Amino acid sequence: MIHAADVREWRDRHVVDTESRRIGVLEAVYVDTTTDQPAIATVRTGLPTRRRLVFVPLADAIAGPDYLRVRYARALVKHAPSIGTDDVLPAEHEEAIFKHYGLPYEPGAAGERQLARR
Repeated sequence: MIHAADVREWRDRHVVDTESRRIGVLEAVYVDTTTDQPAIATVRTGLPTRRRLVFVPLADAIAGPDYLRVRYARALVKHAPSIGTDDVLPAEHEEAIFKHYGLPYEPGAAGERQLARR
């Protein structure tokens, strides 16, 4: 299990896939609003003039001394839903992230967001 207190230390770490291929650099962490536990990270990818933030789930992620290993292949993450580096995640786009990774999406009973940026 990933602890919320640990995520502050992860910013700017390299994010790698299961085969240690570099995906990008960790930008931010989104927590599940029902549990307040880290759920999704944004990873800064692309060329300096075309940077974007892609979303990747943190389930089963492993934190190393200078990296964060996620359980998803680099190609899958690179094609995940993304936002611009200065943008925020619109509520109506949350479900697409979960769908991309084959995960269940469970907004609150009154339609509340499932993710909150920390």
